[in-house]
Amino acid sequence: QVQLVESGGGLVQAGGSLRLSCKATVRTFSRYTTGWFRQAIGKEREFVATINWSGKSTAYADSAKGRFTISRDNALNTIYLQMNSLSPEDTAVYYCNANSPITRVNYWGQGTQVTVSS
Repeated sequence: QVQLVESGGGLVQAGGSLRLSCKATVRTFSRYTTGWFRQAIGKEREFVATINWSGKSTAYADSAKGRFTISRDNALNTIYLQMNSLSPEDTAVYYCNANSPITRVNYWGQGTQVTVSS
């Protein structure tokens, strides 16, 4: 069973930065494609960014391009989301996601709240 634990959320003023972390408990985490999603109140969960197993391939939602950076450290079983130039529209619960390369099952963390004040 894969467990994902996010941390790093909080309250920040517009224009500020936050760095989210997601630590996985699975030994083979380095083989997983991983990513970040977010869900604002009253809205559906949406894609933010993804990174492949090696960390050499990334993709971002248009809303995240140029402001957010996804990265991973396979030695620590951890992925990160560096968020800069935050705006109130970024306020949401941010979820870590990991996709098994064998079963294609998606695993989710419990989420971490990010609140950006104007």
